[in-house]
Amino acid sequence: MRKNTKNLYLERMNIVLLHIQSHLDENLSLDELAALTCFSPTHFHRIFKGMMGETVADHIRRIRLERAALRLASGHHSVTGAAFDAGYETVESFSRAFKKMFGCPPSKYPERHWGAMYDRFPGLIHYRPDATRATFRLENQKETTMEVRMENVDAMRVAFIRKTGPYNQCGEAWGRLCAWAGPRGLLGRDARFLGVGHDDPQVTPPDKIRYDACVTVGPDVEGAGEVGIQTVGGGRYAVTTHKGPYENLETTYAELMGRWLPQSGERLGSNLCFELYRNDPQSTPPEELLTDIYISLE
Repeated sequence: MRKNTKNLYLERMNIVLLHIQSHLDENLSLDELAALTCFSPTHFHRIFKGMMGETVADHIRRIRLERAALRLASGHHSVTGAAFDAGYETVESFSRAFKKMFGCPPSKYPERHWGAMYDRFPGLIHYRPDATRATFRLENQKETTMEVRMENVDAMRVAFIRKTGPYNQCGEAWGRLCAWAGPRGLLGRDARFLGVGHDDPQVTPPDKIRYDACVTVGPDVEGAGEVGIQTVGGGRYAVTTHKGPYENLETTYAELMGRWLPQSGERLGSNLCFELYRNDPQSTPPEELLTDIYISLE
């Protein structure tokens, strides 16, 4: 099962990598690439980042720049032609990106030996002139040492307030939720505080990100106004504990979904993923914050 699932991730990722390589001159949308893998755009982006070590957009940008470097070194393109071919609107922006990546202006690059390019950059996948790739080996990565446990999670009834906007601005939703729940006696010792992030901040525009601040409630509690009621959990989950500031959560997500998940033999489930906050950010130093990340499994 483990090997078969691992191969499934490799096969799906190979399809995406080959599609990108063969369609560099086209508009490669995240939704289109995610559809090739049968993952949702958010899950696909996190899995891709974890496996590749870079975001989808960074990967495409880098591959296009590598192709431009090859064409410049081979004398097949002028700097202007290479810039437009790589998808840049101006030569100036192309030159800045090129110099940042290769350490010299594009006009000087043909003087350098570009064959060492593949050893200079950490990405696992590079542009190849023949647009083919025999295999993609996850073995190029070390086995993850992340501690992950499996849990059967009962469905939890929660009251929630949805915040639309950057994740680092979700504090106001928590303030309004607690102001509603406190007078109703819903913030006792048995209450659990959950966060449901519906979107990947590296995919969704900041003003469109959806986040639900949630507190568990009993069957008799009814929502009111902006406070809604929903069910979170119910099923098998993989759980890992993130220690440290909330702004570093995305790094843990990338390792969990992009490295641990393909190596585990598990597959993503359809239930909501969520975060369980184990201590109070108002009284806990950022480096001591504990957050359990739950991802749904089949």
